Amino acid sequence: MEDTKKIQLFEKTAIPKAVMTLAVPTILSSLVMVIYNLADTYFVGMLNDSIQNSAVTLSAPVLLAFNAVNNLFGVGSSSMMSRGLGKKDYETVYRSSAFGFYLSLLCGILFSVFFTAFRIPLLTILGADHGTAASTGEYLKWTVSFGAVPAIINVVMAHMVRAEGSALHASIGTMSGCLLNIILDPVFILPWGMGMGAAGAGLATFLSNCAACAYFFILLFIKRGKTYVCIRPSMFGFRRVIAFGIFAVGVPASIQNLLNVTGMTVLNNFTASYGADTVAAMGIAQKINMVPLYIAMGLGQGIMPLISYNYASGNIERMKQTLLFSLKIALSSMAVISALYYFGASALTAAFMENPVIVGYGTKFLQGLCLGIPFLCMDFLAVGVFQACGLGKNAFIFALLRKIVLEIPALILLNKLFPLYGLAYAQLTAELMLAIAAVIVLVRLFRKLEKSRDATATT
Repeated sequence: MEDTKKIQLFEKTAIPKAVMTLAVPTILSSLVMVIYNLADTYFVGMLNDSIQNSAVTLSAPVLLAFNAVNNLFGVGSSSMMSRGLGKKDYETVYRSSAFGFYLSLLCGILFSVFFTAFRIPLLTILGADHGTAASTGEYLKWTVSFGAVPAIINVVMAHMVRAEGSALHASIGTMSGCLLNIILDPVFILPWGMGMGAAGAGLATFLSNCAACAYFFILLFIKRGKTYVCIRPSMFGFRRVIAFGIFAVGVPASIQNLLNVTGMTVLNNFTASYGADTVAAMGIAQKINMVPLYIAMGLGQGIMPLISYNYASGNIERMKQTLLFSLKIALSSMAVISALYYFGASALTAAFMENPVIVGYGTKFLQGLCLGIPFLCMDFLAVGVFQACGLGKNAFIFALLRKIVLEIPALILLNKLFPLYGLAYAQLTAELMLAIAAVIVLVRLFRKLEKSRDATATT
């Protein structure tokens, strides 16, 4: 099966139009996903109860851990699919999507079983104490014990649908779940509804992810025979080339997210030592900071199919143009957002909770976090290029540098030098150095690819 419209998009459409066609729906779905994450914090914050708000914050590392599976099979499979499309190897495309789907399903089931079996020690590791453990556990019951499978399948299928160039459908699926969550949150959380507090936020998240999964299954049924995404059991099996191709990209991407979980857990534990108010404030600041972060992430994910396809087909110039155009958009928009966040930090924090103590903490936290945003987008784009090209080793090295070598040591050092408030500046320290490294590595990568192309052309 060959879709000429998709081939036209990947091979001939002008770079700005191709980038916008793929990236805009992805960015929009990322923004809606942020709003969906913010909704939990916003509506729980309306209770004006720091314990309930802390439950959402302390749970974040576990939910972020889902991204390890999402990246393992979502990023890994979609990269393999796009490279298969570039080579016109459609059997590889079908088998890559089936492999990613069924193994992500298995991982979701294992997540649910593991959390349910080790609930108490996991809550302790997350930084929950006797005051926050009950509410945190109730939130995680719905989002993990019941919700791990739909949460993971939803994102993995979005990655695979996006890989074949159907960015709009991928975004609709993601956004349908997010919008449902926003609608259900106040009904389940607030006293005028079911009054469940943080547990209600978890229930809304669970139901919204189920709805998103339903959309993708219906889409594949309607488009059967016309889509490269395949979840037929007959296409599932271990093929060495396919498994290694997926794992080469997916494992480093997965480890990257596990390191993010580690970093967030360390940050939350440091913050928790200063009390529930600081945890709630840091959680609000982190959620607000996710808006530009997800925009940059959406752009990086949006251009991955374009980068992968042209890498596989040997069109290095089109790869380079895609990256440069995306970088111009990312840096200019992130610089503006960072400035708005810095000067509007107090008003933004106050929108989520009226407690003046929490607003005071949150303002300082957000001002520190937002300064790293412009540099973060450079890192995201670089990692996206590595993943698109199957260079999982490079992405893994950057993940290690970001969390283990730079950010976590910065958290420890800055907290000692500037107690509490120094924590918010660890991201800036890490991302500034990584942005410099990203430029150097990308320049070397494209020089290497151009030399390889020229050598091939002369033989």
